[in-house]
Amino acid sequence: MDTIFALASARGKAGVAVIRVSGPDAFSAGRSLAGQLPEPRRSGVRVLRGTNGDLDEALVLTFEAGHSFTGEDVVEFHLHGSTAVVSAVLSELERIPALRLAEAGEFTRRALENERLDLAQVEGLADLIDSETEAQRRQALRVLSGALGEKAEVWRSDLIRAAALLEATIDFADEEVPENVAPEVLQLIDRTSQGLVAESKGAIISERIRDGFEVAIVGAPNAGKSTLLNALAGREAAITSDIAGTTRDVIEVRMDVGGLPVTILDTAGIRSSEDLVERLGIERARVRAAEADLRVFLLSEEPLDFEPVGDDIVVRGKGDLTGGGVSGKTGLGIDGLVSQISDILENRAAGAGTAIRQRHRIAIESALRTLETARIEIDAGMGRSELAAEELWSAIRSLDSLVGRVDVEMVLDEIFSSFCLGK
Repeated sequence: MDTIFALASARGKAGVAVIRVSGPDAFSAGRSLAGQLPEPRRSGVRVLRGTNGDLDEALVLTFEAGHSFTGEDVVEFHLHGSTAVVSAVLSELERIPALRLAEAGEFTRRALENERLDLAQVEGLADLIDSETEAQRRQALRVLSGALGEKAEVWRSDLIRAAALLEATIDFADEEVPENVAPEVLQLIDRTSQGLVAESKGAIISERIRDGFEVAIVGAPNAGKSTLLNALAGREAAITSDIAGTTRDVIEVRMDVGGLPVTILDTAGIRSSEDLVERLGIERARVRAAEADLRVFLLSEEPLDFEPVGDDIVVRGKGDLTGGGVSGKTGLGIDGLVSQISDILENRAAGAGTAIRQRHRIAIESALRTLETARIEIDAGMGRSELAAEELWSAIRSLDSLVGRVDVEMVLDEIFSSFCLGK
């Protein structure tokens, strides 16, 4: 395998910049710049020298194969973070024949190939890098720690045991099998199914934490929706006017609410209208509001042909004029509204699982379907053990796809394209 190198920290001027080298020639490349290297998993300050003289005084770290992020020999140079220093060191590494510049995500891909990470952990790492809120950080870190892979391994072990019991009855069909294996097999299937169902339910919430919740502000025209959006955003995100029907499209503002990623939607005022463009906006408002995770209804004098459901929030708008409710103009009731939104979404987020992507949920649901079919085959009699065993192996393959044992090539390019060169 080639030896690769890249800048592992962000580009631009910084206090410290990190350049990573990984592969069979990493140590020899490190010695060509730093002379004697520190012992593996130790650090040392070295003067880096190139073909035209000294490059920088750097902190050098080494990691031997099996004990590094990639699973290969790795050398890291922690440099003074000027553009000139980084450029000089990268140019010097480029002159070494055995080295080449890493592709996007190639360090992490090698960690996967060398079984330092499973595929779910790789996705967790990508989400950790992209995390913007505290909830996203905690969730990504949980997945990166291998929580989903650990669950998948338990489910997989139980199903392999169940399949082996069924196959024993097939192998010894002409002999007397002293024990009826159906009760134990069904027990293993039920235990696995219960875990998968719980994870599937939590997966939808996990996806929301990863991608963001949507909260729609709903009300009649001129109820104060756009003014409220601007107050929540802390800027003029929407045009406000005393003229009813000013908002014709859905306006979105991304926010951090209690550590959760939330997109606030300002929708067109809902009413009957003869204006074609306004009618289109109202229809779009109805659809987006119905699809949102939560709705904030701003009441006004005008009746609203749209009903709240579940834990939707209902509050009177333009509180500066009515003496109660909320007012985006004066800030009345804004803190309480934000707190209420946060409490509702935090309560939902508490049910999040470790499956955080649609791909995970699809694999889990596929496994559940095949397990149900396996149960039907077993209930039909042990003469159908071969069919039941095949369904169990199908479920195992679905679980294997969670952590990258099978059928992962189609998703690898998409995942690694989101990584920078040094990751």
